[in-house]
Amino acid sequence: MTPGEREQKVKALIDKLCLTRKLKRSEWIELIRERTPAAADYLFELARVVRIRHYGHDIYIRGLIEFTNYCKNDCYYCGIRKSNTYAQRYRLSKEDILSCCDQGYELGFRTFVLQGGEDGWFTDERLCDIVSAIRNSFPDCAVTLSVGERSRKSYQQLYEAGADRYLLRHETYNEDHYNRLHPPQMSASHRKKCLWDLKRSGYQTGTGFMVGVPFQTPENLADDMLFLARLNPQMVGIGPFVPHHDTPFADAPGGTVELTLFMLGLIRLLLPRVLLPATTALGTIDPEGREKGILAGANVVMPNLSPLQVREKYLLYDNKICTGDEAAESLNHLKERMEKIGYHITVDRGDSLNI
Repeated sequence: MTPGEREQKVKALIDKLCLTRKLKRSEWIELIRERTPAAADYLFELARVVRIRHYGHDIYIRGLIEFTNYCKNDCYYCGIRKSNTYAQRYRLSKEDILSCCDQGYELGFRTFVLQGGEDGWFTDERLCDIVSAIRNSFPDCAVTLSVGERSRKSYQQLYEAGADRYLLRHETYNEDHYNRLHPPQMSASHRKKCLWDLKRSGYQTGTGFMVGVPFQTPENLADDMLFLARLNPQMVGIGPFVPHHDTPFADAPGGTVELTLFMLGLIRLLLPRVLLPATTALGTIDPEGREKGILAGANVVMPNLSPLQVREKYLLYDNKICTGDEAAESLNHLKERMEKIGYHITVDRGDSLNI
């Protein structure tokens, strides 16, 4: 196959995805493996048309509150893994969290995302109390949780306390690949069970995966896309793998902007109404990563509302941007950056149309 024929084949697969929202596993593999810069540009044009059809030029903002970096898990890629004795651990109090929400509300945020490690100190009772307090204080806001694997009962209690959305990345669909990234007590099957539990509990559910994580193949990414098609989540968070110096993967190569953007575009065509963030990790490895993510089909950014003194302690990976335009205080600059590429930050809850 000549380069020109290869490019036409890839574009034909992109067209098929755009028209049918469905590809065979072999087609996903070919599309990802044989992608070209020209095919990527073609994909991004289609992705922008699709996201503008459903969401216009609006960019939704989420106020991220990283409230604990304690974690019982030992994921091999993560900087706050249990075995990292160099991590400076912290927990925010209920009052701290509500103060972050107060500041965020004044800035215009109408969604708060509570993200943390799997910290046993935050029992169902404590976490439900915090969620209820946010719901009562900010009744016009959405509350999103990202606190890992919990029981179906726990998810139900948190939903009844007032949580609207839940983010739980499946990380990788393939069981063998998952096992190479996590300790034996964790499993891909349990992670996926949690996601189905979340959907059954009534949450707007989000999942996602890392791009360029060690041992990842086009086959793995094809399986991830097939899983997204089955789960049909309201949100998908993907970002490039960025190594952390105190983990077993410290010397592994990181994921690329190029492949991350390509996967963003594919997700937009697969799930036209999905809420799709341009992540902090993308902005970490490329100063214009957020803008490129938006132009590839993303429609969400998540500035940081965490107290300044803890931002540098929530280090999932090296060189994470902790004070710049991902910070809530720089919201005006972020608005300017989005406007330069033809988009605008909007102040509302930004619910998914896919509910």
